[in-house]
Amino acid sequence: MSDDALLSSDEERDLAGVLDEIIPPSEDGRLPGAGELGLTAAIERAMNDTPDLRPAVAQGLAALHELVESRGPGDFASLSREERRGVLNELATLQPAFLPGLIFHVYAHYYQDGRVLEALGLEPRPPHPLGYELETGDLSLLDPVRDRPKLYRR
Repeated sequence: MSDDALLSSDEERDLAGVLDEIIPPSEDGRLPGAGELGLTAAIERAMNDTPDLRPAVAQGLAALHELVESRGPGDFASLSREERRGVLNELATLQPAFLPGLIFHVYAHYYQDGRVLEALGLEPRPPHPLGYELETGDLSLLDPVRDRPKLYRR
């Protein structure tokens, strides 16, 4: 672990496995899993930027390691899919702050990645300043709202 790294290589490997359980790769191979995508670095940056996330992730990974060790030799990645799910369900009970905070950051970073956006048929770019084209709709549908009296005081 380098001086500025928050996670050891074992913790990064376990975290990548957890991320792949949160967002697994698609069966057709078009969409990568969150761990496969390399989001551990983004989570580590989020841990630096979000004070509440750092202890939650650190304690969650420590508890994960203990749960995996209680099942025998090996690491989280060596467990079967069912065993990983069982460990994560147990972990959610033992460390209730771990998965919700992690899931929020995983989804936020996953759907910003260019490879994911391309796989979803979107351009891998921010929506602004170019914006996206909107279909022209029937604006007369807004007439009942426009015809309502004003609901605020002057």
